[in-house]
Amino acid sequence: MADDREESLEKRRAQLGAELATKRVEAGEDRAREANAEESRKGYAQAMKLSSEFISAIVVGALLGYVLDRFVGTAPWGLIVLLLLGFCAGVLNVLRSAGKVSHPLDREDGKK
Repeated sequence: MADDREESLEKRRAQLGAELATKRVEAGEDRAREANAEESRKGYAQAMKLSSEFISAIVVGALLGYVLDRFVGTAPWGLIVLLLLGFCAGVLNVLRSAGKVSHPLDREDGKK
């Protein structure tokens, strides 16, 4: 009777150990999937940030050009010029945010 009890206890312990090992493997896979999903979310957030900065610079340039044309009467030149400036500002903002143009050239006084 005592041997049966110990055998069943050992069987249960071995079975629980095997189940625990499979759960640990599954948990490791879940962590890997979660890490990949987190990277994907970070990339999506970065893309939304960069695109919104680019589009907002163009829209602001176009609106300022339109307002300038309305008040000064230089249609369509204010819109064209400020739209192009907005585009350039948008590209510069995207490059700065992406880290491509993070530091301007350091020049010492008098040296070029």
